[in-house]
Amino acid sequence: MLAVDLHAHTRFFHGHEDAAAAFDPLGVRLLAGVARARGLDGVALTNHDYYREFDLGGSEAFATTIPGVEVTTTHGHVLVVGPDPPRRTAPGELTPEETVELAHDRGCVAIIAHPYRNSTVRNVEADFDAIEVNGKHPRTEEWVRRLAETHDLPIVGGSDAHYPVEVGRAYTKLDLGTSGRPGAAELTPEAVVDAIRDGRVESRVSRGPINRGVRWLYREIHEDKGYLQRPEWAESPGVGEPPK
Repeated sequence: MLAVDLHAHTRFFHGHEDAAAAFDPLGVRLLAGVARARGLDGVALTNHDYYREFDLGGSEAFATTIPGVEVTTTHGHVLVVGPDPPRRTAPGELTPEETVELAHDRGCVAIIAHPYRNSTVRNVEADFDAIEVNGKHPRTEEWVRRLAETHDLPIVGGSDAHYPVEVGRAYTKLDLGTSGRPGAAELTPEAVVDAIRDGRVESRVSRGPINRGVRWLYREIHEDKGYLQRPEWAESPGVGEPPK
């Protein structure tokens, strides 16, 4: 099985579009380089509402990059990953259903991103292909697993890295063998799509003191902004806090 971080960004700042675009070629090298150093085989480039292709020259110093985009829908974020993601999407314009249709029309998968952070995508009935355990909030993993069981969806992992140091905090193990013949295969966008659709995936979370510190910081920031939500069942007496 191969390890791929299915949610990462080439820039760690927003706004100032010209400067950000100029930074992207360096950002993708930092992402792919750190991913390789941490033993990952690939990393998906899922920038907010745009996809840009980069040529890393096939260097073994870099993990394989997988095309993708994080679409800001009317209900929150959806990852579109595969061979032909849209180059641009207008933030807040597409519904989750329209985003799923767009993804499938382009040979990609549609993944519910961070379902309990600033999102109600989890409540939408659409033909999603997977749901994500997000590296910023792995304490929600139990919630995600219950949600995945309810909707009969496979679970994938992505770091949601905006800084290279975050790459691989959560990632996905994929069996890229052809359907019915699991085993090793070339890491291509098409193979990633097939593995997710077939459910030949397992989410992983990397734990350690640095990762715990970064996650605590994000939790404080997102709770202060009111971004984090709890499922109704988790509010019931006796359920307690999710695992950290």
